[in-house]
Amino acid sequence: MIKLVSIEPAGPASLMLLFNDGSHGEWSAAPILARATALTRPLEDPVYFARAFIEAGTLAWPNGLDFSAHSLHRTLQEYGTLIRAGAA
Repeated sequence: MIKLVSIEPAGPASLMLLFNDGSHGEWSAAPILARATALTRPLEDPVYFARAFIEAGTLAWPNGLDFSAHSLHRTLQEYGTLIRAGAA
C-alpha cells in the first residue's frame, strides 16, 4: 500500500512528496485550486497551504480536505513527474 512519508513545500501551491516505496515528485495543487470549492478555497492562501500534514499516510489540511497517497502517486505517474527510487 502506497503511503506518504514526507512532504515539503515546493512553492506557494506545490509540495514535494516522498512515498514509502522511495519514489518522489513535485505535486502541484493548481488543478485542485481551480475547482474553487468550499474545501479548496482556503488552499489559495500560501500560508494555509503550507499547513499541510500527513495523517495515516495521506495528505491532509486542517479543514478536513485530504488526498490519498495512492491517488497522488498515480497523478504524478500520469504526468510523468514521479521519480522512482534508484532512478538517476
